[in-house]
Amino acid sequence: MALPLNRPLNIIRVFAHMADSSTAGSAFTAAPTRGKIIKLGSIIDAAVTTADTAITSKINGVAVGGGAWTIAFTAAAAGDVDTVIPTGANLVNEDDKIEFASDGAGSGTVPTTFFADILVS
Repeated sequence: MALPLNRPLNIIRVFAHMADSSTAGSAFTAAPTRGKIIKLGSIIDAAVTTADTAITSKINGVAVGGGAWTIAFTAAAAGDVDTVIPTGANLVNEDDKIEFASDGAGSGTVPTTFFADILVS
């Protein structure tokens, strides 16, 4: 299937992995260059059960504006993707720490991959 638009070459996607987002904790990655985070998201590898899992994102310990989302347990299935568009405090420099934190409210073992799309400046 052809994409409706080509992905711009000045957007880099970085990843972080968490062994179980249904346990409170964080996953980290580093910004490879200076830029602006324009999209954040998660992909789960198993269904979340019992309760929603809240995810927050931070850059060097500072919360990203609009950078929180929920991984819903209702109708959850492996491969579900959730995304948000940050609204502020989303500028990064090379080697800045990008953190994805889970509140651990869900249950079941839910391996999760997080990503951040960085528009290179």
